[in-house]
Amino acid sequence: MRVFVTGATGHIGTAVVRDLLAEGHVVVGLARSDRSAAALRAAGAEVHRGDLADLDGLRSAAVAADGVIHLAYRHDFSDMQAAGRVDLRAVEVIGAALDGSGKPFVVTSGTLPLALVAPGRAGTEEDVFGPPLSGVPRVAAENAAIALAGRGVRSSVVRLAPAVHSAADQHGFLTRLIGIAADKGVSAFIGDGTNRWPGVHTLDAARLFRLAIESAPAGSRLHGAGDEGVPFRAIAEVIGRHLNLPVVAISPAEAEAQFGFLAAIAALDNPTSSTLTRKQLGWSPEHPGLLADLDEGHYFSTAEAGA
Repeated sequence: MRVFVTGATGHIGTAVVRDLLAEGHVVVGLARSDRSAAALRAAGAEVHRGDLADLDGLRSAAVAADGVIHLAYRHDFSDMQAAGRVDLRAVEVIGAALDGSGKPFVVTSGTLPLALVAPGRAGTEEDVFGPPLSGVPRVAAENAAIALAGRGVRSSVVRLAPAVHSAADQHGFLTRLIGIAADKGVSAFIGDGTNRWPGVHTLDAARLFRLAIESAPAGSRLHGAGDEGVPFRAIAEVIGRHLNLPVVAISPAEAEAQFGFLAAIAALDNPTSSTLTRKQLGWSPEHPGLLADLDEGHYFSTAEAGA
């Protein structure tokens, strides 16, 4: 299969490209820069120059491919609504290019909105993000992707856990939490710290994207969650131990001062089941879980190098 991948040189995209190539697929990666283009060629992939703003380029690359995996996202925390609009437009343009083709189109979403639609229980693939969540980034794009199933596209959505972790993670939530703890001098959790985060290893996530483009049924929602839910306090404790910092409980009123824009996310209870995904695609996470991976120390070697 000839697969067009956006976000092909990012943390997750790099692993997805390698997994696809290892299984005999031809990969065409979207590259914004000469550096990204060189990395793709070195990996054995072809290059399509452009970015998410180049809608004509996205359209032509999608038409020329046998399937598309959309991973690229503008992680601009200063204007998440604008980032969400760019993402939605990219999904709409690629989807229109694939109309009636029967080709697979895998779109990236996240599990965090499940905390709002499934409070107190593990969210499942059957949970739908309805209109009240329309302003949440990536929700509109997820729903647009699922709707493409009714237009002759084998569309699917991979909802990723907030902690996609491995030694390749340079800018994710875990690295940010480590940086915050180092800066504040304490590793904190909110309240009693029993709120849960799901996690998935980068390589397990990459395999899920590959399985999705190969065989996910049209209109399917898939969960990239190896760990269903790790207590936030346990994450803070590992960070504190490796940084030799005190681990402290803070009140919700103190959360913004500690975590900044991550305060709301750090407080979410987001347990996420991937039972249906595992059954449907035969996906079985094989790599270390969140706490075991965090405890290996590579996150902290990176933090020390950047200090």
